[in-house]
Amino acid sequence: MNYSYYTLDVFTNVRFGGNPLAVFPHAEGIDGATMQQIARELNLSEAVFVGDPMNENQFPIRIFTPASELPFAGHPTVGTAFLLAKLGLASGEQLVLKEGVGDVPVEVSLQQGFTRFNVAQLPEVSESHLTEKDVVNLLGVPEEAVVRRPFVSSCGIPFQMLELADQASVDRAELNLGVWKERFPDKSLSDLYLFSRKGGGQLYTRMFGPAFGIPEDPATGSAAAALTGALALETAQQSIQEGVLSFVVEQGMRMGRPSRIECRAGLNEGAVTELSVAGQSVLISEGRFLL
Repeated sequence: MNYSYYTLDVFTNVRFGGNPLAVFPHAEGIDGATMQQIARELNLSEAVFVGDPMNENQFPIRIFTPASELPFAGHPTVGTAFLLAKLGLASGEQLVLKEGVGDVPVEVSLQQGFTRFNVAQLPEVSESHLTEKDVVNLLGVPEEAVVRRPFVSSCGIPFQMLELADQASVDRAELNLGVWKERFPDKSLSDLYLFSRKGGGQLYTRMFGPAFGIPEDPATGSAAAALTGALALETAQQSIQEGVLSFVVEQGMRMGRPSRIECRAGLNEGAVTELSVAGQSVLISEGRFLL
């Protein structure tokens, strides 16, 4: 059988920026093992396989990296919803993607090429087993570049959050795979999200995910959500108890694939009660797999 697929660049409004994504809008009949093989063949950060709609504007999807299946991911959610609306498979501006973490409500504006979704799981923050010295050894940065001890945050996928002093320190980082394997022997909790603060709610980031077969990711919406949710919780503990906090996350700059991820956290009584991720998408190509 022939299966059509499309590629998009996500979290950008220009071709060849952002994070590439492959989407199979009619993946009925493809089994999980074959989905994994296709994702490995395409070798993009993620490939998405869309099943038969369960109800109007409700689509089950499965997300694969070259190495494994994910229960949730940001740029696949944004890009898939945009494509379904673009192809007329979803009507109107509201749809739901049924992912491994649960139902993810999405709003699409085709005119602006803009998509926003609410996370199905609010951020959970915990301590990391890593120390500041581990960050120095993992990334090859000087001790003074490490701002704080790492922590873990998750909105469905956990990330090690590594805060560095400035953008130059984030750009200077080079992952030492030998140290990474030593500190993460079973590869659990091993995805690294580097960030620095630029002021005014702007964050500069990079993501290393060797366990997922992703040496470096140009844009990671799930990590941006987890990070901004954690920072919003910190803000709630220190100052603002209620209201809406907005963050702009820059990623992919050093890779030559600049990405812009917009996050918004709603606070009530010191807790994050709502968290959304948004960005633009550009349709790039169409192809077929001959299975």
